Amino acid sequence: MGAGPTGLALAAQLRSHGTRFRVVDRSLDRVRESRALGIQPRTLEALAGFGVSEELVARGNPAMGLRLHLGRRTVSVPLFDIGATDTPYPFLLFLAQSETESVLGDHLAARDVTIERGTEVVGLERQGAGVVARLRGRDGAEETVTARYVVGCDGARSTVRAQAGIGFEGYSYPQTYLLADLEVDGLEPGAVHSYMTGRGMLFFFPLGSPAPWRMLAMRPSDAPDTKVTLPLLQGIAERYGVRGLTLRDPVWMTDFRLHNRGAARYRSGPFFLAGDAAHIHSPAGAQGMNTGIQDALNLGWKLALVCRGAAREELLDTYGAERAPVGRDVRRFTDRAFVIGTSPHPVLRFARARLVPRLAPLAGHATAPRRRVFRTVSELGIHYRRSPASTTGPRRPRRGPRAGDRLPDLPRGLHDRVAAPGWHLLLTGPPHLWPDERLAPVLAGRADLVTVHRLGDRSPWPGVAQALVRPDGHLGYVARGIEQGGLRAYVDRWLPVEPA
Repeated sequence: MGAGPTGLALAAQLRSHGTRFRVVDRSLDRVRESRALGIQPRTLEALAGFGVSEELVARGNPAMGLRLHLGRRTVSVPLFDIGATDTPYPFLLFLAQSETESVLGDHLAARDVTIERGTEVVGLERQGAGVVARLRGRDGAEETVTARYVVGCDGARSTVRAQAGIGFEGYSYPQTYLLADLEVDGLEPGAVHSYMTGRGMLFFFPLGSPAPWRMLAMRPSDAPDTKVTLPLLQGIAERYGVRGLTLRDPVWMTDFRLHNRGAARYRSGPFFLAGDAAHIHSPAGAQGMNTGIQDALNLGWKLALVCRGAAREELLDTYGAERAPVGRDVRRFTDRAFVIGTSPHPVLRFARARLVPRLAPLAGHATAPRRRVFRTVSELGIHYRRSPASTTGPRRPRRGPRAGDRLPDLPRGLHDRVAAPGWHLLLTGPPHLWPDERLAPVLAGRADLVTVHRLGDRSPWPGVAQALVRPDGHLGYVARGIEQGGLRAYVDRWLPVEPA
């Protein structure tokens, strides 16, 4: 349940595999505010298989630079100019959440998927191996539905999480924050603008729609605790040292508190959690919506295969094993970044006011740290190497991605070849080493699940290698050489021929 970006991405994944499902959301309409506004490269990669990423890019604003305003100085720092050679989307895309939901919603509507809006889940009860759900429609009428699984994509106040009895542990930040989508006169377009002071940080993000700019600021402790108005925002901007800018024509303004919380587990029997129902944190690094969408795409294909009898139930246990560590890492990363940028602690205030202006000009030359930051923020570095569903064969390739890693787009265009739903078997080296009869034992009974690609010498691995790409673009199995005993053992475990 839940038809935000996470729920819509899950629906797209299930629909691509031909799985029966229902999407219900108690809201009468999709969001109209901008809300989450940054789409990371890995999310664009993951959504590309549905054919929506190009439309997202067409509607959005790819930002390539950061302007750090440090008193009277302004330092330009490239954002995604390094470490992005293995993705077709080497940028952070700024796009309002309302637009992201619109694109995903149009994709689903074109495939006859109906979002049941104004429908509330009023009760969930386990029954046998499934769930009995009571739904109340917008007319007040109730119906009872039996489902094999229920996925809570229903936000921080998740009904599914509460009904499943899963704890949501963490804490709240003490500060209040201000958010607005508006026009700003005097601001250079096409870049993120950050004003860093001892008081905290103020950001302007290029948005485009529904307004040219998103403003995010911490309300100073001595600022009036009143309703958010345009004069209040203008005054707070000036408190942060902003000069020569005029804020006007706000489309949306609000204030809010931030929290850092995570679900005790991502699964309880037939109940699953994804997105904000599983983890909430500060907006530092534009990680929240992206993590939720990738939760959904990790879980969706697993549910689809188990529901059709093409995989055993144990495959669903890998969802929490893979995504819970990602959620914890995101919460830890965003917390550290947020505290550094906003804490009133004297040491951190001194660092923001005195050290950052001196060190910022050196950022453009610090290639190694910037590369690490890029791989983290872009989410291209996420891997599942410790997952039970990630296996390396008897001989690991000397170089190249490992089991559990995302498949890089090297050579460029490789992602296009493996975009279709399902598993993809990549074979490198001379094609004559991979005759059909050699592959027959592995593919027997699985021809509708696995697509074979003979890559020759143009692949991420040197020499002769074999790799099985999962439906979410991560590598399930990788080995060097032509011996296929390990590959056969892998598919026999995760894609058994016999009914699961």
